[in-house]
Amino acid sequence: MRATLLSLRKGAVATALGSSLLLLLGVAPTGSAHTTSTDQRAAAAASPVSVNGQLKVCGTKLCNSRGNPIQLRGMSTHGTQWYPHCLTGGSLDALAGDWNADVLRVSTYVQEGGYETNPQHFTNLANSLIQQATDRGMYVIVDWHMLTPGDPNSNLSKARQFFTDIANRNKDKNNVLYEIANEPSGVSWSRIKSYAEQIIPTIRNIDSDAPVLVGTRAWSSFGVSEGADESEVVNNPVRASNIMYTFHFYAYSHRDEYLATLSRAADRLPVFVTEFGTQNYAGEGSNDFAMSQRYLDLMAAKKISWTNWNFSDDNRSGAVFKTGTCDRSGPWTGTSPLKPAGVWIRERVRSQDNFPTA
Repeated sequence: MRATLLSLRKGAVATALGSSLLLLLGVAPTGSAHTTSTDQRAAAAASPVSVNGQLKVCGTKLCNSRGNPIQLRGMSTHGTQWYPHCLTGGSLDALAGDWNADVLRVSTYVQEGGYETNPQHFTNLANSLIQQATDRGMYVIVDWHMLTPGDPNSNLSKARQFFTDIANRNKDKNNVLYEIANEPSGVSWSRIKSYAEQIIPTIRNIDSDAPVLVGTRAWSSFGVSEGADESEVVNNPVRASNIMYTFHFYAYSHRDEYLATLSRAADRLPVFVTEFGTQNYAGEGSNDFAMSQRYLDLMAAKKISWTNWNFSDDNRSGAVFKTGTCDRSGPWTGTSPLKPAGVWIRERVRSQDNFPTA
């Protein structure tokens, strides 16, 4: 997300590093429970994953194991190098049980103090969060959060290693989706397509069943933010099966042209909105709930799955928790710890898809 290029709240990095170390050692931060409790196992028994099983792309839709189109709704983490202390047993219990979320997007940044600084650390952290989402019966998107540089090929070797390690660890799970390039920018669709056609086989050779999500040009806008549109993908799709294309929007900034692009694209291509906000493109400023609802209505009508940015207490208006909530280890449930955007999005995550059972 482009918002993360701006300054971070003072003290977040130090707190995050300490908490992430605890996660990697298998010790939950204060106020959380890293091990799977009886309540978690009971919840997982009637979870989105238990109902839907292994997902697959059928036509332009995301479908469950019985071939029925479904819509997933959930949240994206902030960068795990900054906000792992917002991802505790308690907060993830709340996401699964209080918010009734179907999916968690785990955002592993490549640069900005992320993966490239300590690949083993961030791979272990991603694996820990994948397992915790699994324990709670949620789907999980493994987000390779490349942002700057905007050409995903700049990190090709790192991506190969990351997805090889993640797929080897999680290949037997039925709840994992791989997002291979967060927000390409300043690069042609042909370059993005070439990258995808190199990384997808890396994953498929290990995990043959999981859907793969491919970022689109101009910060995953199907090129709109750089003067293009979805036709370049429609006319030159990635040569792979069981894939979807990602679209990101921030409702205060991205108006009717973006909404119309999403609508047209979803009629021709499988689309997953892996990131959106109710504010401006930096995740800041006033919330435009009316425009956001127009997007959500469209996504509900066309069964476009989504995750909202972001499940943290960042000082921006787009972070769902009030600043300081994660440092205090909660509270996590209900609306009292939430900013206005958090209250609004929690209500909409809770009104989840009525999954078909036959």
